[in-house]
Amino acid sequence: MNITVNGEGLDVAENLTVAELVELRFDGRSGIAIAVDGELAPRSGWSQQRLIPGAAIEVLTAVQGG
Repeated sequence: MNITVNGEGLDVAENLTVAELVELRFDGRSGIAIAVDGELAPRSGWSQQRLIPGAAIEVLTAVQGG
């Protein structure tokens, strides 16, 4: 199925979860936040939240600074 990750089209397996996407594309990295279709996805629900075709995913990373 096709989804968009940070504005880039991506073909992924059907029924992929947010947690699986993070593991595949971001090596399970900590310090990131995920928004699915403009809604923040709580980390505690990543393993249950399945992506749907056409989903728009934004991956945000924490940065230091002031």
